[in-house]
Amino acid sequence: MQVRVRLFAMMAEQAGAGVVPLEVPPGSRTGGLRRELEKRWPGVRWPAGTMLAINQEYAGPEAELRENDEVAIIPPVSGG
Repeated sequence: MQVRVRLFAMMAEQAGAGVVPLEVPPGSRTGGLRRELEKRWPGVRWPAGTMLAINQEYAGPEAELRENDEVAIIPPVSGG
């Protein structure tokens, strides 16, 4: 099944896109997205504190993905 992954900041730069389609097996959970992204883009770094959201709702690593979900991978933000 296919989901859309929205990347931000350095992750988007490393992948070369802000939104990417990703094919995942049925029954996949958000926790498995990291492995799938690292297979596709081995250089993409996943910083500590990265959050996930499915269809604009925060989700934990065990949230089940469904066909055409939009998953945002939100790295920690700093500033001052």
